[in-house]
Amino acid sequence: MRSDPARAGASAPVAPEPSAQRPTTARRAIVPALVLLATLLAAPPGARDGVPPDPASRGGAAWSALLPHFVAPALAQPARPPAAPAPRPAPARPLLPPPPPAEPTVGVPALVAQLGDPQVQVTTAFAGTDVLVFGATERLLGPQGDNVIVVGIGPAQSQVVRRRVRVLGAWINGPSARFDDVPSWYTLTGTEPLRDLLAQNERRALQLGLNALARRAVGRSDPDFRDALLERKVAADLWNEDEDPVVVSGGRLFHARLPLPSTAPTGDYLVQVLLIRDGRVAARQELPLRVQRVGTAAEITDVSRGQPLLYGSACVALAALAGWLGSVLFRR
Repeated sequence: MRSDPARAGASAPVAPEPSAQRPTTARRAIVPALVLLATLLAAPPGARDGVPPDPASRGGAAWSALLPHFVAPALAQPARPPAAPAPRPAPARPLLPPPPPAEPTVGVPALVAQLGDPQVQVTTAFAGTDVLVFGATERLLGPQGDNVIVVGIGPAQSQVVRRRVRVLGAWINGPSARFDDVPSWYTLTGTEPLRDLLAQNERRALQLGLNALARRAVGRSDPDFRDALLERKVAADLWNEDEDPVVVSGGRLFHARLPLPSTAPTGDYLVQVLLIRDGRVAARQELPLRVQRVGTAAEITDVSRGQPLLYGSACVALAALAGWLGSVLFRR
């Protein structure tokens, strides 16, 4: 069957003018459906049964002309904006150890002091030494600021003071007084004299200074006994006060040298460093000091205390041997 050009041309879609309004989606779907239905009624039987018609026939030409109008609106979809590119994953960072816990804030101490050597070794050639004490303060040291007092205290001992009396032309021991808990070594020094730093009642309460020592006696309470004890200790360089002042460097650093004579006993000593502010003790630090015998002197001391009979016999034998050797060498 030949196709009718006029009919085919009549069924061809007419392009809308640019100025015409675009039909709605429902209208575009209904019009091609009606045209397709009319075409199927005029098409041969094979096309009605779902078999595509021959393109050379009239129905095939109509089918080919209407197929774009039916399929194109169905396939037409509103344009979608291009999808945004997926964000790139951030590069993996290396795992870092957790930060350490914050340390609690501690205020600056008002006074810090230390000994140059916390141990003094006494040998057979020991002739005395100086105990070095140094440190620093939070505030400036001086007449308008803080001050420092350094006190050295030796092991406590009991001291007996006797008064000699003359009887029938001979001097014998008379009345006596015993002082307990008397320091065997006592030295005090400061950036200023003690009497200028603390009041008298404050010195007595803290037992600072030579006048605060040996205040109680067992036996005679005559002050002459105490004065005699004080005089004897000062003469042996075992007690002294304000002998060498504390040296200040840089406003906050200080150091002092405490003289320790060769006659000082062994044992545990104590060095106190006091910070004076506005006439009162604002801070205190105590530093232990050990004085001990070492070498041959320590061995001889141990033998004399542990085995006194053997020590005495050895001394008598050595004395006899020395006398015999002297008589031989100097014999004429």
